[in-house]
Amino acid sequence: MRVCYELHKAPIRHLQSLFSSSCFLGILLVALVLLLPISSDACGAPPRYISMMLQDQPNDVYQPGDRVEYQCRPGYMHTLYPLFLSSVCQPDNTWEPLHEACTKKPCPQLRDPTNGQVVYVNGTHQFGSQAHYVCNDGYYLIGTKILYCELSGTTVEWSGNPPQCERILCKPPGQIANGIYTNSHKDTFQYNEVVIYVCNPSNGPDEYSLVGESRLVCSGHNHWSSDPPECKVVKCQYPVLANGRLVSGVGKTFYYKIMVIVECLKGFYLEGSNIISCGPNNTWEPAMPTCVKGSQHTTYIT
Repeated sequence: MRVCYELHKAPIRHLQSLFSSSCFLGILLVALVLLLPISSDACGAPPRYISMMLQDQPNDVYQPGDRVEYQCRPGYMHTLYPLFLSSVCQPDNTWEPLHEACTKKPCPQLRDPTNGQVVYVNGTHQFGSQAHYVCNDGYYLIGTKILYCELSGTTVEWSGNPPQCERILCKPPGQIANGIYTNSHKDTFQYNEVVIYVCNPSNGPDEYSLVGESRLVCSGHNHWSSDPPECKVVKCQYPVLANGRLVSGVGKTFYYKIMVIVECLKGFYLEGSNIISCGPNNTWEPAMPTCVKGSQHTTYIT
């Protein structure tokens, strides 16, 4: 716009110098470029494929008639014959259509382990697949649970050796003081086998109480369903409730798990639970309630 304005305003005697200026030469070059035919006789980058890749490094420009060769990617193999692994730049500057010509290589078929099975996550044992091993009930896995079909040089192999399924057995559970368990003479126990703990008779005035689970199950390899219980004397003090009384469970001795019910005298209301039991630490659970003076009605927590 600036040059056109100068042409309009410039005196005739200055036209010669204006036409010889570098500004006018620039305008002339732009005009010549605009007059050239607009064309792009070249293909874009060769198409990419999931299973195939170019054999050689790609060029910057491809002219019609240029051909590119493909090869299978690592982990893939040819499936078509003859092998159509090349594409040609067409006169309309597009690449000749080419279908995927390679598929994933298969890893060796795996056998089910004795007393177990192998499960292919995606239903195949091809490159990229996973093999999950599971054991039958009563057996446990020794080895790697999941194998992967992966590259190994120019081929594909499983990532490790197949595991095994072994029978679940338990070592004897722990011995306890003042008690015994059934079948204590055995060295090993089968899966789901049960032992029962009982307490010995006490030599003192108070009997032993079994605190914990009396029934243990062999639930895994050398794993019992819970820790062994204890056999000990558990005895709580007489439950004295100020401004209250025992309704149920009245006795002289209160051993483990003995339950009592309390209530408040007239003119008092209960704060806490009206049902308490003798806990394993020789204390009442929950804590002893209290009787508060007032006209609020007693609320029993059951």
